[in-house]
Amino acid sequence: DLSRVAASAADPLAGVVRLGVIPTIAPFLLPGILPALRKAHPKLQFALREDLTANLLNRLQQGQLDFALIALPYDTGKLLVRELFNEELWLVAPPGEKTPRRLRVAHIDAERLLLLEEGHCLRGHTLEGCGLAPKQGQGMEATSLFTLVQMIEEGMGLGLLPEMTLRAGLLKNSRLIAQPFAAPAPQRGIALVARQSTARRQAFDVLGDSIVAEHRAAHAAKLGARKRGVKS
Repeated sequence: DLSRVAASAADPLAGVVRLGVIPTIAPFLLPGILPALRKAHPKLQFALREDLTANLLNRLQQGQLDFALIALPYDTGKLLVRELFNEELWLVAPPGEKTPRRLRVAHIDAERLLLLEEGHCLRGHTLEGCGLAPKQGQGMEATSLFTLVQMIEEGMGLGLLPEMTLRAGLLKNSRLIAQPFAAPAPQRGIALVARQSTARRQAFDVLGDSIVAEHRAAHAAKLGARKRGVKS
């Protein structure tokens, strides 16, 4: 970190930032963030690594990454944590699935709930949000959200997807139905983490501000669509 402070002293918003991102965030959030960042700060480059939360935090603590974009709740120890926003998890089901208009977690058949495999934090967020005990090796588990969607399309069960994945078009060209829960809905938090001693604090703040601004813009657009009577 000391050597990186010296290297970035002339221009703290220049050079390469090594950013780790979990798979349930990277392809859905970054495409809306990075182009604007590149335009605003052309000397700042992001080297991306997509991996599971535990692996990213281990690399962060070892100095192999500058920042990590993860989902909460998760034990981050003594790392610097900036909580950016919360997002709801939506129920995704095959067409024809009968659900109440005011959907609640209690309406979900736990035996039909499909999960990501061990290591993905969304697995724990789904179980916690539904008030379910941890499941061990239930046989049918998805390696990614894309696989999870395919499993739901095959009629294997139901799933919970983060709202950002729906906005990014994960269900595009599919016949699956996505439905929000009535309050209190299951959700997860999105956070940017770094070492307390990070030499790239200004870049950390710029990245965090950009993500928050994009989320607010997306939320405002969603509210505007609702007011116009457009289905989300």
